[in-house]
Amino acid sequence: MASGEAGQGSGNNRGKKGKKGDRGRGEWSRTKVDKRKRHDEYKEFKRRKISDIDNPKANPFSKEEIEAESRRPKRKVAVMIGYAGTGYKGMQLNGDEETIERDLFQAFVKAGAISKANADDPRKSSLARCARTDKGVHAAGNVISLKLIIEDEDIVDKINEALPPQIRVWGIQRTNNSYNCYQYCDSRWYEYLMPSYCLLPPHPQSFLGKKLVEVNKEYGAEEETNARLADVKDWWSEVEEKDIKPILAGLDEETRAAVLESLHSEQAPEENADESKKAESTQPAVEQPSSENAEPATTNEGDNATPQRPAVVLETVQPKRRELGPVDFALRDIKAAYIGAKRAYRVSPERIQRLQEALNQYVGTNNFHNYTVQKSHGDPSSKRHIRSFVVNPKPIIIGDTEWLSLKVHGQSFMMHQIRKMVGLATLMVRCGTTLDRIKESYGPQKMAIPKMPGLGLLLERPVFENYNKRATETLGREDIDFDRYEEKLEAFKQEQIYSRIFGVEEKENSFHSFFSQIDQFRSNHFLWLTAGGMKVATIDKSNGKLQDVDKQLGDEDEEDPEGGEG
Repeated sequence: MASGEAGQGSGNNRGKKGKKGDRGRGEWSRTKVDKRKRHDEYKEFKRRKISDIDNPKANPFSKEEIEAESRRPKRKVAVMIGYAGTGYKGMQLNGDEETIERDLFQAFVKAGAISKANADDPRKSSLARCARTDKGVHAAGNVISLKLIIEDEDIVDKINEALPPQIRVWGIQRTNNSYNCYQYCDSRWYEYLMPSYCLLPPHPQSFLGKKLVEVNKEYGAEEETNARLADVKDWWSEVEEKDIKPILAGLDEETRAAVLESLHSEQAPEENADESKKAESTQPAVEQPSSENAEPATTNEGDNATPQRPAVVLETVQPKRRELGPVDFALRDIKAAYIGAKRAYRVSPERIQRLQEALNQYVGTNNFHNYTVQKSHGDPSSKRHIRSFVVNPKPIIIGDTEWLSLKVHGQSFMMHQIRKMVGLATLMVRCGTTLDRIKESYGPQKMAIPKMPGLGLLLERPVFENYNKRATETLGREDIDFDRYEEKLEAFKQEQIYSRIFGVEEKENSFHSFFSQIDQFRSNHFLWLTAGGMKVATIDKSNGKLQDVDKQLGDEDEEDPEGGEG
């Protein structure tokens, strides 16, 4: 009777097998549903909905060429790859866009690993990827699964010959026919590289710098905040005295007044005349402050002695609707001096320890809805598990700049999640914010968290623990293990990935520009960094202010939180 009554009460569901309306509430709740499998299948369905798959192009080969090609068997395989994402618009196929998979697929066809008959449609090869990285993101190790012709012993060499140097195939391994690298992946390792100067506090005259003092004083938190910043308390005053005053002293009174008025105004000096576009470290175009008495630069790991200020030269771009004047050149020189001082900074063990304490707060299963786009607190998929998040306590010196390496191990990540995790932790360290703020970010209230530059993000490798055990014990297949390619992989990271990260930062000053924008963003969106917490950082959705912060965060055009990792 209960079943019949339920059916009568749900006329629209009558006759539909498997629907809740056909059964009583008790029977429905007792039905076992593999929710994880259903969720994974749906996500894979979304990942496969791309223009190049849904709308395959015409086959590049003629009918005669296709018919003349001998038929060869296809095998389901895992292809272990590495790539530098610079210049590419992400990992996944997307029409004629420059993506990693586009070049890989073309190389497979050219090497004969995919037949000419299948060259027009990746669906015929069952192409899937383990991690879909975002635009510009690198991978030392990633995996794609598909059906390939692998009879030729030198097939890996043939494929690599058809690829640009910044994409490499490490190996190809046979798998069982049901293998899907995305669904079989247990966890992923990512690395994030950033200059240690990212941990320096905001300039005291910036909007955020002033607000930190003002609100912390209001809430009686000055003393405890200053204690967290004790090792950098005099850094900015020393830079002003040593690097900025000499520039200002060389200006006439009128120019000096105009420069001081613009220096830490709403429009930061970095943004004046679009001067932050490029930077070069050779052939100075303007005379830099004298550094004859400076100490020689250090290149040793862990050496905290302040090295010589590196000479930073910025290209001055002609502003629209006006000519360049002495104020523009002075602001340019001051910006170059600030960047040089930051590159000369050497982080203290206390700063690194503070960063590690913040990263520890991410470990475990938490609700990361504030760390991605288009996800609510109530969305079950917002919960992600982080196994570990560690900063290497030994920085490295590349050129003039000291760098930190952060490595995170998690089951899976949403779009921008890692960059926002690093962004939140870094901002808290540089502002002396209490670590409780990370726990608050897991709550229902919307928090504006900026994502760090994509330049520093690197997929280290995916992990296939359960599949590897099954492969070796019951399937008679090799395990998927990047360790056997360690020597080649490390050389590739140095030559193709790390060199690009360091080189781009040397020219574009991406991290300096990122924090300058945050520090000069005149809104309460980031005031959760103060002792006032979320009470003083409520996001006002009126008058387009929510759109302003979305634009500031670089999220205004994002629609798919499953569209990429990191």
